[in-house]
Amino acid sequence: MDELNTSTIGERIKLLRKRKGMSQIELAAAIHKSTRTVQKYENGEIEVSQFVAHQLAKVLDSTPTYLLGYETSNASLVTLADVMDYFFKLEEIAELDFQVDVKKPPRHDGWSCSITFNGKDQAKFNADMCLFLENWADERKSRMYHKEEYEQWQKDTLAYYAANPVTEKPEPEPSIPSGYTYYEGEGLRKTKVEDLKREYYGLD
Repeated sequence: MDELNTSTIGERIKLLRKRKGMSQIELAAAIHKSTRTVQKYENGEIEVSQFVAHQLAKVLDSTPTYLLGYETSNASLVTLADVMDYFFKLEEIAELDFQVDVKKPPRHDGWSCSITFNGKDQAKFNADMCLFLENWADERKSRMYHKEEYEQWQKDTLAYYAANPVTEKPEPEPSIPSGYTYYEGEGLRKTKVEDLKREYYGLD
């Protein structure tokens, strides 16, 4: 299937339905909904639940992740630098906050590094990230024996969170170290003696 350049869930459903040569009445019957409900889906009047997205995807030969606005990135991870770049991008997300923890000798017996998300942090998606990692830890235990179920869990998870956009963190305001002043035309320099005197005596 060629790339579908549509911007909303409703538009995607409508386009896929037409490509299948189905009417709204036929699609409604296939997913056990009323024709009016299908019309509302396509017009963006009501939300499409994850369960309905699975039904539609099966009938329309698509995927829930595509219908809900997410497709797995085609960006390839060829080198270790590509992997590290993902961590740099993670740092730029405004809705997430994390700490990098390093444990190594001589303070610790082993050498381990981890990224920690505080689920009670004020960052908007930290709790979601903790819930995801908790579920992922459980799912990874069985992936060797239940590969298809594990892959389906991945797709369901991506589809569920596809409607949660993230934004880039604003550029931080530059801080001026204590004892320094920014002078026009001179840049950042140690505060001049005359300015220190003005500040001390409260002079303008």
